[in-house]
Amino acid sequence: MNNHSLITLNEFIIWRQQEFPYAKGELSRLLSHIGLAAKVVNREVNKAGLVDILGAAGETNVQGEEQKKLDVYADNTFIAALKGSSEVCGIATEENHEVVVFDTELANDGKYIVTMDPLDGSSNIDVNVSIGTIFSIYRRISPVGSEPTTEDFLQEGTKQVAAGYIIYGSSTMMVYTTGHGVNGFTLDPSIGEFCLSHRNITTPEDGAIYSVNEGYYTHFPTGVKKYIKYCQETDDKSSRPYTSRYIGSLVADFHRNLLKGGIYIYPETEQHTEGKLRLLYECNPIAFIAEQAGGQATDGHQRILDLKPQSLHQRVTFYTGSRLMVDKAMEFLEFFNRQ
Repeated sequence: MNNHSLITLNEFIIWRQQEFPYAKGELSRLLSHIGLAAKVVNREVNKAGLVDILGAAGETNVQGEEQKKLDVYADNTFIAALKGSSEVCGIATEENHEVVVFDTELANDGKYIVTMDPLDGSSNIDVNVSIGTIFSIYRRISPVGSEPTTEDFLQEGTKQVAAGYIIYGSSTMMVYTTGHGVNGFTLDPSIGEFCLSHRNITTPEDGAIYSVNEGYYTHFPTGVKKYIKYCQETDDKSSRPYTSRYIGSLVADFHRNLLKGGIYIYPETEQHTEGKLRLLYECNPIAFIAEQAGGQATDGHQRILDLKPQSLHQRVTFYTGSRLMVDKAMEFLEFFNRQ
């Protein structure tokens, strides 16, 4: 592949298809369908202030969170795109209580299932802050030709065949991995194509950014409090104090730290004792990308990708980012857990 040529997402996907000898183009087509749906959602995000699509939809999702109009639009758009792909037999999203089964003969022959947060960071929709889409792809374990079962969706993160996110910001990017490194594509609005812009992304081994909602500081475990204080202390030998950066959109916070080096923390609190982020829709795909880029992801006790999901909307604690920063945070958690 010519390093200096313009490489579109579809061209790159087809070129990398050889990495999956068990596939006959299905995964490539599936990723292309996700990219196409992302362009449709991006169009609506960019003109959201001009049409009646901002604001609340008047309903709450299964998480008990108020659904924004753009949330519902994104959910419907990705479901429609994947249903029409013929590669997917079902999808689980943050917005739906149960699995959405594509009950057609063509869909039942699909080899894959998808889990997705159609619009991450939706609380920022009305104030023009970066938001995103997070997705995860697994090979189904139920027989091809039948309807998918819940067990298809409750697979460990290690079983993912692909995962990625789209960030809708000052530029729109799609970042994904198929287990062979991480690559990023920026949408060129002049030609309407995602083009390879960040080849073989490697996150810094160490960093100087910590991302956590410090408004909940008093409700954090002691180990997390002590680690935050460590981040704030001055130490000329280790570039501390670190910079605090927290947007409130997982995709945006993770994307910045992925490129610049840093740690993202969402621990348990007194109100959310199991954590707040969803394992299937948020933590597993982000953890897959983090590890493929040389970083780490843990729930504070074990590797995220080793967790066996117990339910579609299971919540977990989440620590991810540069390897050395995650290691240091875990040292604080382990030490103070022993106290």
